[in-house]
Amino acid sequence: MHRERHTGRLPAHECQNAAVPIHQIAAAGFDAQAEAYERARPSYPAAAVDWIIDALRIGPGRTVLDLAAGTGKLTRLLTSTGARVVAAEPVDGMLRALQTAVPGVEMLATTAEALAVRAAAVDGVTVAQAFHWFEPESALAELHRVLRPGGRLALVWNGRDLSVRWIARIWAIFDREEATAPWRKNRDRSWLDEPFTDSRWFGPLHGETFRHVQRMTPAAVVDRVASVSHIAALPPAEHQRVRDEITALLAEDPETRGRDTLDFPYTVDAYWAERR
Repeated sequence: MHRERHTGRLPAHECQNAAVPIHQIAAAGFDAQAEAYERARPSYPAAAVDWIIDALRIGPGRTVLDLAAGTGKLTRLLTSTGARVVAAEPVDGMLRALQTAVPGVEMLATTAEALAVRAAAVDGVTVAQAFHWFEPESALAELHRVLRPGGRLALVWNGRDLSVRWIARIWAIFDREEATAPWRKNRDRSWLDEPFTDSRWFGPLHGETFRHVQRMTPAAVVDRVASVSHIAALPPAEHQRVRDEITALLAEDPETRGRDTLDFPYTVDAYWAERR
């Protein structure tokens, strides 16, 4: 799958490599539930975004590629820095939602393993909530190619906070439905450290953890589940079954029953590494 689309100011990028298809589940799920993703997925806390901006030295005169940008949850937080921000996203539904959410941003349809970006074209790359979808070695080689010498890569995830009982019950449903997800074996940081250990492309990872709370309605919590790729890609009847299960859980759990708004907590894991 290789499509190139631009809006607003055209980025001066050139396709360098053969197309690499994205994961079937990601393509189907994210395309089908892009609107639910935009409505219900959390943003990122200011402290984490500031940490990334500082680490990547993002500002006027710099070019940043927000890779696998989705609906632009991180993209929109980078545009105020004065840097040139280009959002790259291969899924059509996500691109459409991105264009609506962040009008005028430069957009590029491309995958991490075959970036339609010329060599040494960018000063920094951000990847929010997506590196686990990549083939690490191929992606890191491509990121090394498109970054200028001394350029940096930042990775960030809104991760699980299981300290609240009803949240733990929600995540248990996620686990059941995502039994075949590509990251299921990756339950600790070692899966992330491994591609960067003795890497010829990047130096060591530098990490920090933040906390974040998303205040949302019960309906938005259901959308939050619906936007998870493996659930989003389910056949309609099974997809509705999961939505109904989450709705019933929120209606009967004593911590959520009868409440108009709910606080959905996250731990936010952020990392950066410098191009060798």
